[in-house]
Formats: sequence, structure tokens, C-alpha cells
Amino acid sequence: MSEAITQPSAYPSDVEAIVRGRHGNPFATLGPQGGKGAPLAINVFAPQAARVEIVDSLTGESVTQLKLIHPEGFFSGFIPGRTEPFAYRLALTAGDFSWESEDPYRFAPILGEIDEHLLGEGRHFHLYERLGAHPTTIEGIAGVTFAVWAPNASRVSVVGEFNAWDGRRHPMRKRIGVGVWELFIPGLEKGSVYKYEIIGQHGERLPLKADPLSFFQEQPPATASIVHGLPEHDWQDGAWMSTRADRQTLDAPMSIYELHLGSWRTGGDGEALDYDAIAELLVPYVTDMGFTHVELMPITEHPFGGSWGYQPVGLFAPTSRFGTPEGFARFVDRLHGAGIGVLMDWVPAHFPSDAHGLVQFDGTALYEHADPRLGFHRDWNTLIYNFGRNEVANFLEASALFWLDRYHIDGLRVDAVASMLYLDYSREPGEWIPNRFGGNENLEAIAFLKETNTRAYELYPGSQTIAEESTAFPKVSRPIYDGGLGFGYKWNMGWMHDTLHYMQLDPLYRSHHQGEMTFGLHYAYTENFVLPLSHDEVVYGKGSMLGKMPGDRWQKFANLRAYYAFMWAHPGKKLMFMGCEFGQEREWNHDQSLDWHLLDDPLHRGVQSLVADLNRLYRDRAALHQLDADPAGFEWVDASDAQSSIFVFLRKGEPGTDPVLVVCNMTPTVRSDYRVGVPQGGSWGEILNSDAECYGGSNIGNGGTINAEEVAWHARPASLRLTLPPLGVIMLAPNAAT
Repeated sequence: MSEAITQPSAYPSDVEAIVRGRHGNPFATLGPQGGKGAPLAINVFAPQAARVEIVDSLTGESVTQLKLIHPEGFFSGFIPGRTEPFAYRLALTAGDFSWESEDPYRFAPILGEIDEHLLGEGRHFHLYERLGAHPTTIEGIAGVTFAVWAPNASRVSVVGEFNAWDGRRHPMRKRIGVGVWELFIPGLEKGSVYKYEIIGQHGERLPLKADPLSFFQEQPPATASIVHGLPEHDWQDGAWMSTRADRQTLDAPMSIYELHLGSWRTGGDGEALDYDAIAELLVPYVTDMGFTHVELMPITEHPFGGSWGYQPVGLFAPTSRFGTPEGFARFVDRLHGAGIGVLMDWVPAHFPSDAHGLVQFDGTALYEHADPRLGFHRDWNTLIYNFGRNEVANFLEASALFWLDRYHIDGLRVDAVASMLYLDYSREPGEWIPNRFGGNENLEAIAFLKETNTRAYELYPGSQTIAEESTAFPKVSRPIYDGGLGFGYKWNMGWMHDTLHYMQLDPLYRSHHQGEMTFGLHYAYTENFVLPLSHDEVVYGKGSMLGKMPGDRWQKFANLRAYYAFMWAHPGKKLMFMGCEFGQEREWNHDQSLDWHLLDDPLHRGVQSLVADLNRLYRDRAALHQLDADPAGFEWVDASDAQSSIFVFLRKGEPGTDPVLVVCNMTPTVRSDYRVGVPQGGSWGEILNSDAECYGGSNIGNGGTINAEEVAWHARPASLRLTLPPLGVIMLAPNAAT
């Protein structure tokens, strides 16, 4: 071994900055220095070691011992006879312990010029392939690359158990142009726990930050990120992916089962099931019930379970509450294998102020607005993304594409779109800032939504985006070239509020509110609608769906069955929250399982059977779904009998398909010999009766088949004399076997 040159190779100020964890450009001091014909020096900061030698990786020989030039662990030395960088390892000694490791500061930059260009433009659609933590092999050395955007930080370090959470040990290289910090840490493995330690631009040390692009995080209440890399799964859903476009179009039957994974079912002791166990139970249940899709309340990682996922901090990480990223991939694959689509709630509107999250990420309002009139959500005490900043919009758009790409998600239901569209959302005058034209539209958010929808449909054909939007903002689900926002569907919140209010009324008063059930048809075709009975209707003291219904126990169930039948017959795709399908009696509680024991009761079992039959009928009868978004698919027969609270309408499909006649009696009175006009004579079969005995009803109806009489009625050439069950809905079709 040659003697080390004792002349220091680093300026004292740089050494002091490294030792104090304040150096913003560590590669200018640490690792190989000089060379290119000049003497080559190597500087190492290793506070865990008492002695450091340089070992030639090619020969395995010790080249030199570095000199300790700062008592806290800064070692330095020139390499005898070397004027060019070379592959080397560090041989470290502390007491009786000796070990070898690679030097992170001898490796070249991670990001390329194209990455920097795309990041700067805000058009790095696969951002998740470059930022975050990725197990990688460089120059034959296995380790992990880290990259994080923090342009206003003066220093960023990777910290974890592997370096005793010491921010001085692994400071990162800053790419000045885009403000991304990067580092390759050789020897680090998948499963390592880490965060970023950030020093702000004024020298302040920030709370340790989780990785905004982590793919796996610790289970709450722990908050660290876990090295994982992109999910690895051998997808078996080719058949589904090749046909899903046809299963999600406007003319397809879409019946969506919304669920919260933590409380759909739990283990015997109330513990959460993992993704695999949930899939094992969910797939046969959804199949038996006939739903075409499931919609997951947000599974992006979130610190507070009581937010139900709507305050996420990990927009690229499925929550670890239920297992690993691969577990979630298997969950999706399993559903696809059974022919069930998977939609996911996605939340780009806001984020929580948890210290380990995005708030003041680099010591400045980076992801959020500095001005609370733009950046603070008063309703939820959360922060609003700065959609006008290229990098922030890119971050969010990449998150949307990530789920479609890496987890084969079939559609994103975008939460709280109304709050994104309006600058004065839930604000009083003087509490918001108008846009550049003086209006209340959030132009940057609108541009972001259009861009994200465009890219989703372009890059992942067959996928869908769905807006939860409760205002009259025009053309939410219309193409961008037609002046729309570009969503595929929109939740029909107005329909839900009106019809649910009607159903909560005592039938005695419903005659005065007929319009609440019919008003939705005035605008039913202005958007591509999903009719939602979502989790929002069974929380915060609103009670359960069954609990909202008026009357005694029998009437409550009859009302609920009639409402569901009306919903399934109404134009629009369907969405129902878990538990509603069997008449859950108590309000939903995210901390405990649904009350599955209720299915021992015939009335609850009857509601469940009705929903399953409605799904079957909706799927099998083209008239009930084919023209859901086309005015030609609906025709009022009679909505004028408000005194009797009766509605009669036809659903129609493409020419050549049989129509379905729907007759709704929303009072507990049996109506005998009730004449209804029909478009053709012959026999009509009763294909569904919500009052059937098998559903828990009184079994009043029409005995299967009825022959139309050649008596013109309701401006139609023939008519049926029907018996209308109490608080019941019947559906009939010509020439139908019953």
C-alpha cells in the first residue's frame, strides 16, 4: 500500500459545510476531485468510521489510506499515480469492525437532458419512472437512485436507518435548471425506510419529508417512505384490457359498486383484510350481484383514516394498510379476470397539511399557493395545488397516468371537481382573487383538467375519467374540441338530491313534489351521467338509505326497493355504495365492517336479491342501457298523475330492440285497473316487480303476462290495464317470457 499524500484536497469552508450538513453542492467536494491530468484526490465524509482506505475495484488492492482532516469524520487524500477517475470502494474501520462500501459520490448524474427538458416544460408524462426511489444497477453496482423536486432548498439529503437518519451522510446533487435533487446510494436495498431532510433557502431545517413520488409507505401512523420501485406484476388481464373499451362506452351497461376497502369486510377480530383476502371475497360477491365495476374510495396513501383517503399524501402509493403494491396489482388483476372493471377515486383538488407531506415542501409554497385566498380550502382545512405551475400540474397529471399505466385502473373518478373549477368556491366576497379576466373560474385548474383528460384517453385507450361535479358548469363530459372539459362521465348530483328528497317525504305529501322525480329529465342529456347513491349520503348524521325512507318497517323496505327500481330504469349509469344493496340499517362507519348479519332477515335479503335482478335486467335489456346518453332512449308516457304519485315512461334501445315500460306507484295504495298507453299491441310480460314476494313485498302485480287492448290511451294505439303494487315499480316488455 502506498502512503497517502497528506496535503488536503478540500477547502476548509467546504469541509466545514459538509460536516455541518449545510453544503448545497456535495459533488463539488465529496468523491473524486481533480483528475483530467491533474492529481486525483478523493474526499469522504464517514462519521461512522475511524479509518478509511481506497480499494481499487478492479484489482481489489488498497490504493491509499485517507487522512482524517476533520475530527467529525471528513477524510481526504490524493491517490498516488492517478490522474483520472477510476472505480473504487471504501474500506472502513471502526474499532474491531471493518466493512466495505461503494462511494455514492463517484457515480455520474442520474437524470438526462431530456428529463430536464420535459420536467421544465411540465410534460414528463412518465415522471414516476425518473423521480422517486428506484432500485437500480449502475456500473454493475446494485443500489437505489433517488430524485426529488425541491428547487428552493439549499440542501436535500436522503436519510433513513441505513445512515442513522443523519442528514450529513447522503446530501444530494442539485440539477440547477429544474431544481431536482438526485443521488445514487449503492448497496441500498428494496424495503429500506427513508425520508428527505431538507434545509430551506434561509438555512432552516424542515420537518423530515416523505417522498412525493414514493411507491410504498409505512403503515400509518408511521410516515416514512419505503424503497420499492415501480410495482412488479405479471399481468394476466389481456382479455379484459382488449375488450374494456366496449364495456365502458355510453351504450354499455355500467353498474358500479362503490366500496371502502377497510370496512367492506374485516377479519374475525375486526382487523383489516389485505388486498388478496379482500379480492377472494369481493370477486364472487360482485359477480353474483351483477355489478359491472367496482369503484374504490381513495387507496392512495393517506395519514388519517378518518379522511377515507380524500386527504392523500402519497399520490403514487397504494395504501400499505392492506398490503404491498404487488398485492394491489393482484387485486386489480383478479377483478379483471372475472370481467369486473376497477375505477378509483383520485384526489387532485387538495392535500392535507401534515408536516411530512407536501406543505412548504422545500421551505416555500411549492405545491400550494402562498396566498390563502388561492391556496387554502376552508371546508376541509387543506391546501389547494398551484395548478398554474408547470411542475405541479405535471406531478398531478403523472399521478393520474401512473394508475392507468402501472395498475391497469380502468377509470378515475375525480373528486371535488367543483372546488377546482371556481376560485370563489365556498368563499365569501373579498376572500378570493378573480382570474385575469375578472371572473371566478379557475383557469389554471380548468386547463389542467383538460390536459389530464386528453392525455389519459390518448395514452390509455378504453379508460374513462368521471367527474364528481355538483354545479351547472357547462359541458363537463363533453369533448374538449366542443368546448368541454373532456371527462367521459359526470356524477348527476342534482338527480340524487331531488329524488332522494322526494323519497324521504311521507307518501301523503309526495303529490306536491312530483317535479322532483321528473325534473332530472329536463337536463338528463346535457351530460353523460352516472346516477350516484354514494358514501356521502350515508354519513355525517344523514343515516342509512333505509333509514331515510318513511313509514313503518314494511314501508321503509318497500320505498327503498321502489327507489332502486326507479333508479335502474332511469337514464344514466348506476353507482351504489356498499351496504345500500342489502339495506344497511345504521349509518356507515369506516372503522367497522358492514352488518352482513342482516342478510339473515328476509327483508334485507330481498333488497339484495332485487339489486342483483336489477343489474341482470339492466345488463340484458338493451333498452335499459343502450341509449343512456341519447334522448331517443327515453319517452314519457304519463307524468301528470301527481295526485296518485304515479310515473310511467318507456326506455328504448336501437331500432329493432324491444322497449321496456316502467310504471312507478309511489304511494302505499294498490291501484287496480290502471290503464297505461303502450306503443304496440300483443302480449306484455312483467319482467320485474319490486313488490314481488321474493323481494319481501306483498306480491301484488299482474301475474306475468298481460294482453294489450286496442284502446288508444296516452296518445298511443293500445293500452294495458294494470294492477299497480303499493310503493312499487313494475317493468314490462312486449313478448317477454316471465
